[in-house]
This record gives sequence, structure tokens and C-alpha cells, in this order.
Amino acid sequence: MKTKPHSGLVGTLTFKVETQHLIDFAGGDMPAVLSTPWLIKWLEQTARETLRPLLDDGEASVGAEIDLRHLAPTPLGSNVTCTTRVISSEGSTVTFQIEAADEQELVARGVHKRAVISKARFFQRVARKQAK
Repeated sequence: MKTKPHSGLVGTLTFKVETQHLIDFAGGDMPAVLSTPWLIKWLEQTARETLRPLLDDGEASVGAEIDLRHLAPTPLGSNVTCTTRVISSEGSTVTFQIEAADEQELVARGVHKRAVISKARFFQRVARKQAK
């Protein structure tokens, strides 16, 4: 890494809940709302983008762990703001406090860890698995 992320470093990303982000198992007796997998995707993207400027050429960050409480439903058309805050950085692992809120309330809170990796070694590892 060019620069070690400091505690308190914050990243944000806002997205609008669109049809493809809704749960696909809601029947006529349940409203379609933002699915947890899509929420996780946006939170991870926020953390990844927060780290990107700190990485050396040939490095990337990958999700290593996520512990998330999805607290409230978010309907189609809502804007959701994801916020990631670095709470620690040890070796190649960066730990974030993560939150998401729609226009009315906090909808998710948790902890997310990302590992800073060598892209070349990552590609080699994937290639070995594909060859087997």
C-alpha cells in the first residue's frame, strides 16, 4: 500500500433501489424490498473504493469477512447511502464499520474486513484452480 489507512477514514456511496435490487421471492403477500445480497454488494463496493487510492499498482482489495445486521426494509425508488469507516488496519487486513441508511432511517450496520492482495498472485491462484 502507498499509504496505510488511518482509523476514521470514511467513504460513502449512494445508490437508488431499482427493480434488479429487490428480493425475488416476495410473493403477493409481501412487498418487494432491497435484498440483503445487493445491500452487501454496495457496502463492499464502498469499502473497496475507499481503499483504492491507497493501493500500489498491482494491488487490489478483496472482501474477507462481513458481519451485517439488515435492520429495516427499503422500498423501490429509495436512495440508500452506504458509509464505511476504517476502525483498524493490521498488516494486509483493513476493518471497517459499515452502515447503510435510506431517506428515513438506518437500514443496516455491521463490520467488514478487506484484505489487500497482489493481483498477480491472485490471478495465479485462480489459474491453478481452473487448470484442475
